[in-house]
Amino acid sequence: MLQSLLPKAHPKSLALPLLGSIADGFDDWLAVNGYTLGSRKFAIRMLPHVDADLRRRNVRAVPALTHATLYASWRRLIERFPTNAGTVRSLERYLTATGVIGADDGTVVVRSAAAMLSDEYVDYLRDVRGFAISSLTHHRRASRSFLEHLEAQQISLASIQPKHVEGYVSQAGKRLCRGSLQHEIASLRGLLRFLATDGRAKPGLDKQIDTPRLYRLEQLPRSLPWPTVVELLRSIDVTSSIGLRDYAIFILIAAYGLRASEVVALTLDDVRWRKGVLRIHQRKTGSPLELPLTNEVSAALVKHLKRNTPPAPYRSIFMRMRAPIGILKPTAITEAFQSLVRHSGLGIPFEGPHCLRHSFAVHLLKSGTPLKTIGDILGHRTAESTSVYLRLATGDLREVSLAVPGKAKAAKAVRP
Repeated sequence: MLQSLLPKAHPKSLALPLLGSIADGFDDWLAVNGYTLGSRKFAIRMLPHVDADLRRRNVRAVPALTHATLYASWRRLIERFPTNAGTVRSLERYLTATGVIGADDGTVVVRSAAAMLSDEYVDYLRDVRGFAISSLTHHRRASRSFLEHLEAQQISLASIQPKHVEGYVSQAGKRLCRGSLQHEIASLRGLLRFLATDGRAKPGLDKQIDTPRLYRLEQLPRSLPWPTVVELLRSIDVTSSIGLRDYAIFILIAAYGLRASEVVALTLDDVRWRKGVLRIHQRKTGSPLELPLTNEVSAALVKHLKRNTPPAPYRSIFMRMRAPIGILKPTAITEAFQSLVRHSGLGIPFEGPHCLRHSFAVHLLKSGTPLKTIGDILGHRTAESTSVYLRLATGDLREVSLAVPGKAKAAKAVRP
């Protein structure tokens, strides 16, 4: 593969003292992972500089490479080659994928006390409390942030006072909204209870934290007028590969009210073409859901898959369009939605695709769809979760409004 890429210059790459033995395999990996011809040439031509820098770091064999060494080399080369130093990161991914280096590669990593204690707390939440992975991520971040705050203030665990906790909460309140701050305080309370179980912190600190007041249903669901949703979908450029993928993604959200996590989890096996059924893996409830495959959604998926067929062994419908190829993440859908809103010029105030889910629910409600049916389509467990959309049907609510007391009697008294 390297010989066909650089017919005349490939012997120089194969003759490199350190990286010559893996240069051909590295180029094959770049090709398999969707790197363009130009990107592959830039990467191979960058290898001599990477090879020289690694040898200056006393690396004499490829198996002796570590993540720390490659990271240091990348930081050094980025000063000289700001646009091409990413080759080192690609090389690191290749060596990891082929098993030459791994997560446990003998590198001595100096971890702070806050990081180790945070990991201990997360292990407790996972093994003892049975927390989900998504919850563990939030608790890890919140606990580590608080513990690093204590380290910066040189406050030991045994000497934590309510004023220290309040000081951290005050700082967090400057960067978080009331809802996020409430979740932050909940994580902080759990950490303080954990530390108090074996006497590392004083008991009762978790009960002395005040939390912001949040009232149920105080905010309306973020919904767009349905004509705006239609216009947004029409603004997508379906002549490009990315446009076909994005249109298929957002038509799924708008037509079924799917969450971003449910869209990226779709595989080729979830589309049952002959039965006309789409199988959804609900990440929030964990229960399966089958929906009828509409003609519009089916056509969008077919056009997308014809242009962007997932390479083996991947079965996911939606993949990354830029190298290295891989499964799409929910955050990528958010970024695609924000880009779409900017280019559409519609002035949509919401920053995430979840507003399309709310818009779909309100559209069904205004079309006369029963509340139970809407809840089944959205995958709600209870009717209470669906009833929040009733507050957006203001036109229907006016029809069932009661007369203002006293006005009816006054009208009768005026009549002759």
